[in-house]
Amino acid sequence: MGNTPQGITLSPDAARVYVANRGSNTVSVIDTATNTVVDTIATGAGPADVAINPDGTRAYVTVFDDGLVSVFDLASDTLVTDIPVGAGATMAAVTPDGTRVYVTRQTTDTVSVIDTATNTVTGTITVGAGATGVAITPNGTRAYVASFSGSVSAIDTATNTVTDTIIAGDVPILLTVSSDGARVYVTNAGSSSVSVIDTATNTVTDTIGVSAQPRFPALSPDGAHLYVGNSEPDTVSVIDTATRTVVENISAGGGPTGIAVFPDGTRAYVGNANAGTVGVMMTTVIPDQGPTSGGTTVTLTGHHLANATAVRFGTAKAVITANTATSVTCTAPAGSGAVPVTVTTPGGTGTLGSFYYTPVPTLTGISPDVGPVSGSDQEIVLTGRNLAGAIDVYFGTTRAVIQRVSDTQVTVRAARAPAPGGVAVTVLTSGGSADGLTYTYVDQSTVTGVSPSTGPTSGGTEVTITGTGLSHTEQVTFHGNPAPFAVISDTTVTATSPPSATEGTFDVTVTTPGGTASGAFTYVAGPGI
Repeated sequence: MGNTPQGITLSPDAARVYVANRGSNTVSVIDTATNTVVDTIATGAGPADVAINPDGTRAYVTVFDDGLVSVFDLASDTLVTDIPVGAGATMAAVTPDGTRVYVTRQTTDTVSVIDTATNTVTGTITVGAGATGVAITPNGTRAYVASFSGSVSAIDTATNTVTDTIIAGDVPILLTVSSDGARVYVTNAGSSSVSVIDTATNTVTDTIGVSAQPRFPALSPDGAHLYVGNSEPDTVSVIDTATRTVVENISAGGGPTGIAVFPDGTRAYVGNANAGTVGVMMTTVIPDQGPTSGGTTVTLTGHHLANATAVRFGTAKAVITANTATSVTCTAPAGSGAVPVTVTTPGGTGTLGSFYYTPVPTLTGISPDVGPVSGSDQEIVLTGRNLAGAIDVYFGTTRAVIQRVSDTQVTVRAARAPAPGGVAVTVLTSGGSADGLTYTYVDQSTVTGVSPSTGPTSGGTEVTITGTGLSHTEQVTFHGNPAPFAVISDTTVTATSPPSATEGTFDVTVTTPGGTASGAFTYVAGPGI
């Protein structure tokens, strides 16, 4: 692949995958029959996305740095024309009738509308600042645009006017619309979540937590699962759209960003922006992990599955709860290790994939174990065993954001808590949950007094600092110089003033997990000749 693959789009016949390589100014063309790159198309600077018209004859490539939309003939993979739209051309969506293309401009607060018959910009729509993601409803009546500023704009495509401004999560970035047009799923990069918008009321009806830095969302063909690439922990979250919960985190390459699901639902193409690769993620067994005790609801996707008479995980028989020609839903039996999943129908028995029985996780340590009640960007490392594939981490009732995961460590950032105090830490994996550790939220510290407040420049003055929230003091400084200190209580810390090169009144700063607080100390020079 090229460098920094981002937008990924399947051709309408699913014979090709088109990948915009922003870092190498190319679009890669993948043959889905062989999963090989069969062509590389040169573009302008910074291609970000590829949108294809409904009949599969034209591709519209947003070229971010050059402010263009490049139109390519897909029969020959050659350039037809360049359409200037202005700086920051980011994402594009073609209307179902193929007559217009809506293009976001991330460096502005606008969306450009292109007439595909004339390849000209015929309109400009003002939306929220930092317009990025765009998706159009299946009936073509509305376009939804996600903007960094925190909103999603609903556009009436008949009039090209914004009819609703919907407040989503922190930094809404990309989105997709369900096949029935009833819901819009929006990834929020700042809050590591997915907002669910009801298009009948244009209101957010639910928020689903995922891992750090979510990017493109993509729905399975039946709408049962939503796949979200998490670019920081290198995972893809699988969301059950019925329960609106994450059922699995699948390991991906470096920086998964773009996702396109094959029309039969058996696989997805994932662009790994940091690794410069496109991975093929099998989706025939979702989720493909669960506890050894069994009980996981599993969806099997394939062909010729009607009238299934048996599903087996290894040799153990599963309970079938739903069945169509393309899917079987079942309840996993108890088991251990990695086992093949087979389906038996009147036509025979076939293997659809594997299922991995995961042991129950355990936690052994946490560092640091104290932080501000307001939340923090500081990374917190949880150690233990069987932590791979961690789905969620909770500090009390507050969900922490997963940054990185291995079998022995989960790194998270703690969100705001409702109140100070110690809370239980819980890690959820496909194998079960682990707890037994405590994290303490503390209020912002204060300093109300420094006594004595004066001392010689030579240092050595024993000072008592009073205030609140001082029990977890990490450092005391006088005019930026570290001082020896001792914690006496939550309201008292003692310290010894270090030497100062100059006279004057300077800050005495106490640093705690809850923040910093300062008082004042005056240095006075000693007598001289």
